[in-house]
This record gives sequence, C-alpha cells and structure tokens, in this order.
Amino acid sequence: MKFKLASYFFFFIVMGVLISSCQNRPKEVLNRKQMERVLYDVYVAEATIENDYQHFNTPEKKEAYINEVFKEHRITQAQWDTSLSWYSDRIDLYLKMNDSVRARLQRARSNVDAQLSQQNALQWTDPFLNSPSYIPRTFAFCMPSARSGLRFRLDSIEINEKIPDDHFSFTFSVIGLPSSYHPRFSSLLTLQYADTTLYQWVNITENRTYSLPASKFIENDTLSQIWGFVHLQDTTRVVSQIKLYDIFLGSKPLPQASVEMPEAEANSSESPVLTKKRIKMADSDSL
Repeated sequence: MKFKLASYFFFFIVMGVLISSCQNRPKEVLNRKQMERVLYDVYVAEATIENDYQHFNTPEKKEAYINEVFKEHRITQAQWDTSLSWYSDRIDLYLKMNDSVRARLQRARSNVDAQLSQQNALQWTDPFLNSPSYIPRTFAFCMPSARSGLRFRLDSIEINEKIPDDHFSFTFSVIGLPSSYHPRFSSLLTLQYADTTLYQWVNITENRTYSLPASKFIENDTLSQIWGFVHLQDTTRVVSQIKLYDIFLGSKPLPQASVEMPEAEANSSESPVLTKKRIKMADSDSL
C-alpha cells in the first residue's frame, strides 16, 4: 500500500513538472498581450504592403516596413520569430490569440468603413476654386487638386467679419490615418499682429480632434492676419484615404470625441504638441 502511494505521489510530481515546463514561457518570448498587439500591427502592415505593391516592390522595402513595426514595439526580428515559434507549438493558445486579433481587425475595419461612408456622403468641395479665406467643412487628401494639404488666409476685415469673439480656435478632426504608418503630417496656425507673430503648431499622429487656440488681442497689439494650413507629406500614397472633417475657425466647443492634451504633456520638451514662438518684425520684414 505504501509502495502504491509513493508511486502515485511520484507520478503526480512528474506530471506537474511536465505541465509546468510546457506552460512556462521563456523570458525571450513575448507575453500574450504583447504578442497580440504586435500581431495586429503586423497584419495591418502586411495588408498595406499587399495593397500598395507598386511602392513595396522589392523584398528589402517589405522587410524594412515590417521592421518599423518591430521598432515601434521595441522588439527585434529574433524575438518575433522566437515568440511566433513558441506560440505555434501551442496550437490551441495560438488559435485563440489569432481569433482575438482578427476580431479586433474586423471591428476596426467596420468602424473606419462606417466613418468613411459617412464622410463620403458629404459634398466634397474643391477649396482651391474659392477665395483664400474659404475653409471647407471637410477635406479629402485624395482629391486631385488637394496638392499637399489645406490652406487658408484671412485679413483684418475678414477676421472681424467671420470671428466675432476675442478668443477662438482652429479645430479639425482626422480620419483614415493608419496606426502603423506615420507620415509627416502637421498643422500650423500663424497669427500676425502689428509687431509680433505667433505660431501655433501641432504634429498629427492619430485619428482624433485637434484644436489650435488663438486670440484677436495680445498685450498692446491686435490681430491683423491669419495664415493656416494642414500639411501632409505622403510620397508613398499609402495614406491617401486620410480626410479632415468638422473643420472650423472660430469659437465653438470641441466635439465630444475630441482628445485634449494634458497641460504637462503639452509643455513637455520631448513631445511638443503645441509650440508657440514670439518674434518682433520690422515694417520691411515679411513672411
């Protein structure tokens, strides 16, 4: 009887060690949450490569693009290969993880398709057929006349006519910007006073609402001209679906979906979301 009890005890110990050795994840293997995040971005990158085969026409370009995903997640190709191999050997876990990622991709695609359909239903107007002060409610970068972005200019008369309040902002929302691709995308609002020029600048990195604040009056000075633009440098045409909507210059509350930057982050030197400069200008100077 004692021999049988000892045998059973030894058996359970051995099975416990075997199960533990199968489930214990080596430190060089990404955990499940990390793996799902990377797998999601890899799927997005592969879809981008497949849909833009004219740009990604060599193995080197494709590899470099995938490596950007690894760089963003702070992992190496070796870590990815090791992790993929480890999860592939545990097929049940891998299938659950893969199903979770694909469900997230489907939700994201459905959401973007719905928003794009809503925006496409609007009347797109070519802003370059209008006066320099014209600001459209929507703007599509895929329009033939879009060039590299949206631009506008207001003089003192137009400022008084179109902006009745002393404090106002230039506000717009972005849609269609892929999370795994980061083109040079920014907005600048230039405010010219009698002897001072202020620059309000923001770098556009995600799909959300952006707002650049401004004032018609500063100390002993009055606003005389406004220049503004939203510039996209996209030589690859990968992000041709990017659009702007709810574009507005004036005084109104931000939409409910807007994301305001915390004050500490806005003032951070490492992430200058809003940069303001003041310079003195002589009468002979010009921008």
